Amino acid sequence: MVSFEEATELAKKFSKKPTDAEFLEFYGFFKQATAGDVNIEKPGALDLKGKAKYEAWAANKGLSKDAAKEAYVKVYEKYAPKYA
Repeated sequence: MVSFEEATELAKKFSKKPTDAEFLEFYGFFKQATAGDVNIEKPGALDLKGKAKYEAWAANKGLSKDAAKEAYVKVYEKYAPKYA
């Protein structure tokens, strides 16, 4: 099993771009693992990308940083065969 740090670096080197939904899965766990619970204001209705990223992060509220790191690694392992 790779570490969180290794998984973040390897995910940046994917040969193909994950779908938006897959990216948001990575993003939500990454932000929870590095910053903890969401700590910014929710973007306005017209900022669709910002709102989606906010919601992906907020969906992990209450998850510990260590649990979020483990979840990120599992997501990486799920998509690595498809994109690495």
